[in-house]
Amino acid sequence: MSIAWEHYPFTKSYDELLTPDLLPRAGAEGLYRYLSGLGEEELLARQRTAESTIVNMGITFTIYSQGDNIDRAWPFDIIPRLISCKEWQRVEQGLIQRLTALNLFISDLYGAQRIIKSRVFPAEVLSHSRNFRPQCVGITPAFGVWAHICGSDLVRDRHGQFLVLEDNLRVPSGVSYMLENRVITKRVFPELFGTQRILPVDNYPARLYDTLAVLASPHRDQPRVVLLTPGIYNSAYFEHVYLARHMGLELVEGRDLLVGDDDVVFMKTIFGLQPVDVIYRRLDDLFLDPEVFSADSMLGVPGLMRAWARGKVVLVNAPGAGVADDKVVYAYVPEMIRFYLGEEPLLPNVPTWKCLEADDLRYVLEHLDEVVVKPANESGGYGMLMGPTATVAEREEMSKRIQADPRNYIAQPVIDLSTVPTLTEQGALEPRHVDLRPFILQGRDSYVTAGGLTRVALRKGSLVVNSSQGGGSKDTWVVAMED
Repeated sequence: MSIAWEHYPFTKSYDELLTPDLLPRAGAEGLYRYLSGLGEEELLARQRTAESTIVNMGITFTIYSQGDNIDRAWPFDIIPRLISCKEWQRVEQGLIQRLTALNLFISDLYGAQRIIKSRVFPAEVLSHSRNFRPQCVGITPAFGVWAHICGSDLVRDRHGQFLVLEDNLRVPSGVSYMLENRVITKRVFPELFGTQRILPVDNYPARLYDTLAVLASPHRDQPRVVLLTPGIYNSAYFEHVYLARHMGLELVEGRDLLVGDDDVVFMKTIFGLQPVDVIYRRLDDLFLDPEVFSADSMLGVPGLMRAWARGKVVLVNAPGAGVADDKVVYAYVPEMIRFYLGEEPLLPNVPTWKCLEADDLRYVLEHLDEVVVKPANESGGYGMLMGPTATVAEREEMSKRIQADPRNYIAQPVIDLSTVPTLTEQGALEPRHVDLRPFILQGRDSYVTAGGLTRVALRKGSLVVNSSQGGGSKDTWVVAMED
C-alpha cells in the first residue's frame, strides 16, 4: 500500500517537502516519488532497522536526571530533510560572513574595542559578560581566529526563510550525530543514494583535521594534535571518542598532559613525553587551567594558559571565544557585520527584543504571554519561558527575574518552525517541527558542512527539538536539482 499524501495533515507551517497543494518542492521530487511507492508497514520496518542499528553501533547521548548521568539511544527519524543546493549556497555564504564578523568582534574585544568606542555595541553588555576572559586581552591567535569551529542554529519561518536563532562558539557539539545520521540513512535507503545527487558530509573529520593541523608551527612537518575531553561522564563523550577516532587523534584528559620547561605542552606516553602542538579542547574555559581559572579543577592542565599565551600551543576554540556565545551578544551580530565588513547580513536574525533597552524591556514585560524569553547563557532549552504556554505564576516569576537583571535576557516572537514529514509510531507520515545546526570551520580557509544536524520535535505540535527534552534528529540532504 503506497503513501496516501492526500491524507497528510498539512498545517499552516512551511513544510519543507510539500507545497500547500501537496506537491513536492524543488529538489524533492525523487524522494517524494520514492516514498510514495512505499507502504506504512515497509516504512515502519525500515525505522526499526535504523533503531536496531543505532543500538548495535552504540550511538548514545547523555542526559542529566536527578544527579545521575543516563545514556540513551540516539533518537532518529528515517525520513530525511531536503534542502536544494541552490538555496544552500546562500546559507553557506551567510554563515561564513557571520563567523568572520564574530571572529573580528572577539578579536576587537580583546584588543582596541573599537566597536564599543564607536557606540555600536554597549559597554554594559561586555562588563556583565560571564564569558569575557581578561586573561586573553592582548593575545592574537593564529590567523586572528578565536572561534575555529561554530555551530549556528537556523530555523525557517512560515515563509520558508532561513533565520539564525543562535550561535554556539564555546564547545559546539552534535557533528558526530550528523555524520552517524548519514551512515544510518544509507543503510536504510541505499537505493536512494544511487539516484539522488546528495552532497556528502563524511569529509568533515578530514576538513576539521586540516583546520587544526595548519595552526601548528610551520616548522612542524607532522604536528601532534590531541582532543582534550573532560572524561567519560561528559554528556558529549560519545562525540569526543567519535571525532578522535575518525581524525586519528589521541583522546586525552587533563592528567595526560603537562606543561614543561619553556612552557612547552607534553603528552605522557609509554615512550616518554611527546610535545603537543594543537589541542582541540572540549572543555569549558573555567576548567582549562587551575592556575588561572577554577583552582579546584581536576580536569585541566596547570600552566596551559601560559603556554597558549606564549604561542607554545594552540587551543581550539581559543579561550575567551565564548564572549560571543551569549544570546544578548547574538542580538548585535547584524550590527557587527555592518561594522566590520561593511556588508548587509545575508542571514537575518530572528527578531529580538533586548531587555537591557528600556523600550524593549517595557514591551517584553507587557507581552510575556506572547513571547519566548531566553537567558543569556543557558543552553538546551533550560531557563527559558515559552510565554503562550506558561502559567500565570511562571510568567510572574520570569517578570521578576528580568527586572532584577535585564541585561541577562532577550525575548523573541514564537517562530512557527518549518515542518518535515516524520514517521509516527503507527507508521503514518505527519509534519513535525525542525531546526538545523550547520557546522562552520574557519582558519586559513572557511568550510561549511553541506547541511548539518537537523533536530526534530517528535511530539505532535511541539516546538522543542532538544534531544534532552524529547526531540530527535534526521539526516539532512543538500541536493542538486534534477536535470
